[in-house]
Amino acid sequence: MEERYDIAIIGTGPAGLSAALNAKIRNKKFILFGSNNLSTKLEKAHKINNYLGFYGKSGAEIGEEFKKHIEAMEISITEDKINNIYAMGDYYALLGTNTNYEATSIILATGVNFGKPFEGEEQYLGRGVGYCATCDAPLYKNKVVTIVAYNKHEEAEANFIATIASKVYYVPMYKEEVEVDPSIEIVRDTPVQIVGEQFVTKLILKERELETDGIFILRDSISPGQLVPGLAIEENHVAVDRKMTTNLPGCFAAGDIVGTPYQYIKAAGEGNIAALSAVAYVDEMKKKNA
Repeated sequence: MEERYDIAIIGTGPAGLSAALNAKIRNKKFILFGSNNLSTKLEKAHKINNYLGFYGKSGAEIGEEFKKHIEAMEISITEDKINNIYAMGDYYALLGTNTNYEATSIILATGVNFGKPFEGEEQYLGRGVGYCATCDAPLYKNKVVTIVAYNKHEEAEANFIATIASKVYYVPMYKEEVEVDPSIEIVRDTPVQIVGEQFVTKLILKERELETDGIFILRDSISPGQLVPGLAIEENHVAVDRKMTTNLPGCFAAGDIVGTPYQYIKAAGEGNIAALSAVAYVDEMKKKNA
């Protein structure tokens, strides 16, 4: 049986880190998913003047303080991308690129880095469209696969797929030089629409069309509605109440993902609230199942 955590926190920006601190303080068994670099948005912030106690600091400087804090609290980050989360009744199943996880409650703190879905993307999700090339690779043995990648580190996934598929198209959405296996065809173009019948048959780009059996869209993060089926979305943000509770029992959200203003101090406060709400939920579930 897989190890079940009390709380799974997805995101290592201010909201996710704040949630992790409070889960630690409340002695909960939790796992924090994200990057050891924490947040790209925070990393690139030039100067921040509205975070109490950090006047005139850059995002990178504040990020270093965040790192010191979580290290002092002995909080580790699991660098595994979570591709799907499913409500299983009294727990959640989290499907990662490297392995799968279980948690009684979840806190979504992924920010708003996800792009707008392509036309046809949601329609063909699970029918040729996927977000984890490594997970679904066996389905495309000797088939044609197209990878739309938003980050250079996804080149490793493309190289892996090339060992299985008969043909791989790689559509980089970043400007850095692409370094992939010579068998992979690099397509510098912009995706417009995904089309098909029962399953995907084609990716239409601005300049050309690619006939393909599967399309992997590798964004830095996945939109919450696609990440967690059944999650209520309002105006492109996760709908929550003042306790950061979503419409799904045991699912909480915090930070930019729940709406404006997109400010670090607001996100940190919401992460605190989400953690306290998740702790209360976990305690209630334990009493109920005792």
